[in-house]
Amino acid sequence: MGENVKTDIYPLQEALQIAEAQALDLVEVSPKADPPVCKVVDYAKFKYEYKKRQKALKAKVHKTVVKEIRFGPNTDDHDFNFKLNHAIKFLKDGAKVKVYVQFVGRAIVFKERGKLLLLKFAQALEAYGKIEQLPKMEGKRMILTVLPKRINK
Repeated sequence: MGENVKTDIYPLQEALQIAEAQALDLVEVSPKADPPVCKVVDYAKFKYEYKKRQKALKAKVHKTVVKEIRFGPNTDDHDFNFKLNHAIKFLKDGAKVKVYVQFVGRAIVFKERGKLLLLKFAQALEAYGKIEQLPKMEGKRMILTVLPKRINK
């Protein structure tokens, strides 16, 4: 910050002279304000601190992880339970789970079987997550999305 600079409204030329007298830069902080807000600072240091603040904010943002689990329309109980345990683990870790039934070739005629399988899976995961999207056909896939339940710590 510029030393001995009184906070006030200055004409542009006078503000530039104040900055030049202190061997600093005149930096526009808020251009949309009326009048625009400027500071007398070392621009390189200002830029460095700005980047540092942005990096700190970016580090705090939570990234959503999406795990996928694939079924066929004729999936057996053992495979179902095996994949169910994986889904429970993913939900406990805080990941979003995308479960889908892939219909290959003539298996597309078993759409109802695929829907029942996904609904059974959703019911089994009820204690660990909540359903974001009910089973829906997208091309040759029937997709169900489950969000993890928030755990109070």
